Amino acid sequence: MNLWQSDLYFSVGLPLLVFFARVIDVTLGTLRIIFISRGKKYAAPLLGFVEVFIWISVVTQIARGVNDLPTYLAYAAGFAAGNFVGMHIEDRLAFGTQVLRIIVPEGADGLITNLSSAGYGVTRVDAQGVTGPVKLIYTVVKRKDIPAVLFLVHQTHPHAFLSIEDVRSTQDGIFPGHTDVRDGTFWGRKAK
Repeated sequence: MNLWQSDLYFSVGLPLLVFFARVIDVTLGTLRIIFISRGKKYAAPLLGFVEVFIWISVVTQIARGVNDLPTYLAYAAGFAAGNFVGMHIEDRLAFGTQVLRIIVPEGADGLITNLSSAGYGVTRVDAQGVTGPVKLIYTVVKRKDIPAVLFLVHQTHPHAFLSIEDVRSTQDGIFPGHTDVRDGTFWGRKAK
């Protein structure tokens, strides 16, 4: 009897194989969905191909007659872990562009100056809130720059209301080349 037909393989090896294959498969699937939503039309199909290849390989192993709870649990646990790993990887990659809407009731000039000095494009709009006049400040930034922008916002207006949304695509604009708000250095460039 070879290793692939032994009790050890079916009780330990196969559940581990299924778990790790499922983690990779679902991680790729999570990234693929995120890539689709961000318009990455070349990366998404490639990830989809690898994802389905792994999935069909795992299902084939399970369909060979394995009918035990540890393998099914490994399949489900791999699915859950793959979602977590995929979101974590995407968060670490931090690609894409986001728009920040910042609403401040007064003293918007300091925030606008700080954002502009850091190289961020800023659009401001006079508006009326429930408690009186407010300024709406819009800025579109690379996702990896969100912590730096939030630092500037909270430094100037700790209680500013803000919302952040993904932007599918941008055309032209002002984006900093390098930003390090903690040491006060900014090098800006116009986006192409």
